[in-house]
Amino acid sequence: MSTAKEQIEGTVKISDEVIAVCAVNAALKTEGVACLAGGISNTLSKSILGKELLSKGIKVSQTDGTVEIDVFIIVKYHARIPAVAWDIQENVRDEVQSMTDLSVTAVNIHVQGVEIPSEEAEVNDEK
Repeated sequence: MSTAKEQIEGTVKISDEVIAVCAVNAALKTEGVACLAGGISNTLSKSILGKELLSKGIKVSQTDGTVEIDVFIIVKYHARIPAVAWDIQENVRDEVQSMTDLSVTAVNIHVQGVEIPSEEAEVNDEK
């Protein structure tokens, strides 16, 4: 007499916050990225709660097993913006897909500014 094990299948829901943290890590590892630009939600969170959001600079939209990610960045001075944007798109897509098995349909890059080095840093670099 054999016994069959019944598998009960359920659903797995990965939160937007988890996807955003994966995207933050991938974006910050990209050469030419100074930092991520936080929007109004980050400003409110920082002033009201005294905490900075882990997913600052990332907006995630999930529909039917696919993900669309918006990344808001500040690039380093002298960085080639199109090259940085392509690298971020590739890094974020690969990281999120490998961590979550969700299909990333778009990674939209929004360049919010350029980080200009201070005169102090330039003097120290020349030494």
